[in-house]
Amino acid sequence: MITWRAAALLGAGTVLLALVGALAGSAMPAAALWIAAGAIVSVVAAACVVDLLGAASPKLLRMSRSGDQSLWLGETGQVTLLLQNRSNRVLTGRVRDAWVPSAGAAPAMRDVRIEPGRAVAVATALTPTRRGDRPAVRVLVRSYGPFRLTYRQTSRATADRLTPAWRLRVYPRFDSRRLLPEKLSRLRVLDGSVVTRGRGQGTEFDTLREYVIGDDVRSIDWRGSARRSDVVVRTWRPERDRRLVCVLDTGRTSAARIGDVPRLDAAMDAALLLASVAARADDRVDLLAVDTAVRASVTNVEKHTLLFRLVTAMAPLEPALVETDFGLVAGEVLRRERKRALVVLFTALEPGALGEGLLPVLPQLAARHKVVVAAVHDPELTRMARVRPGAGPAEVYAAAAAQRALAERDRVAAALRHHGVEVVDAPADEFASRLTDHYLALKHTGRL
Repeated sequence: MITWRAAALLGAGTVLLALVGALAGSAMPAAALWIAAGAIVSVVAAACVVDLLGAASPKLLRMSRSGDQSLWLGETGQVTLLLQNRSNRVLTGRVRDAWVPSAGAAPAMRDVRIEPGRAVAVATALTPTRRGDRPAVRVLVRSYGPFRLTYRQTSRATADRLTPAWRLRVYPRFDSRRLLPEKLSRLRVLDGSVVTRGRGQGTEFDTLREYVIGDDVRSIDWRGSARRSDVVVRTWRPERDRRLVCVLDTGRTSAARIGDVPRLDAAMDAALLLASVAARADDRVDLLAVDTAVRASVTNVEKHTLLFRLVTAMAPLEPALVETDFGLVAGEVLRRERKRALVVLFTALEPGALGEGLLPVLPQLAARHKVVVAAVHDPELTRMARVRPGAGPAEVYAAAAAQRALAERDRVAAALRHHGVEVVDAPADEFASRLTDHYLALKHTGRL
């Protein structure tokens, strides 16, 4: 291939020849001008051929990669491309390490000079804008000749053959991680200094202590009191090794954006915080992602590897534009969890989805497990529902539609509570915190 320098040389020769012809006038015959022009073209063409033969072949490059293989969404990582020149000529050229646009690769181009038998590292900074697997697409190499008049470039087939495979897995955003110290502090208080005065489901015996005024007389241990010659009461603490099942609805409702965050991503963030706190409480955490099929499943994982397994399973999940099969959700939960568990269903309080899909199978699920429906509330609906003085017909119509949507959401929540299901409905910026607080409240009161 010819660069702009060859065209510039040819243009300069043509201009020079035109000036000479203009100065000579009729003294120079036309044949001489044509011969001179042919000579210029021949010289430039010969220079281009010599330059092309002197360019190192990019096909003789050996490529390999190293660097980050996983990142949290919002972080910046680096992947290094190592180029080894196996030819006997110096390779002077330009390298383009192409990634998918959502990988946020920079810089796109890099000039290199590789001596024969040597290697050069080309670093690419990656700032992904989407979670999931972000693959490297293709490495294109352009090798210039000594005079940079021509270049050799790898074809698409050759580039695909030479390009080393690399895939960067981008984990979902975990912004609620900043709340983890506060929630763990509350958990330590719950496990240590706060005990329940009465036995309930989800509690286990803790210690005997002396009776104080205000204690429930039903907690008195009469045999222990007889042995100690003093009145003692039993105390209970939240039972450990309980089961928590996080169910992500990846159907069409999860594709809606709440502010700048998709509903599915907000659910993942809340699920990660909830699972982190539950693992510290020695509860066992499972994950299911379901729409019309099971998209991800994490079960029976040790707590020291739980977070890694969860984010690895969540990263490639994408909303599917289908109606979620809640019968499949209930069937999978009942099949996998034989003992009573806390089932947290991350979905939307939408009448069409829950009224026809979840409510018919809810009694069977709620009879075996404690069910919590966690939904992200869209504050835009609340804002739209307010009618300002002097509003026009369009604003009044939008407010009426928003009020109707809020009323339908409240009816769905009331129907769920009627079946013994607890509902956590909060804005996106408070969703993870409120859900985890609800879990701690259930654990504190022994209702797991």
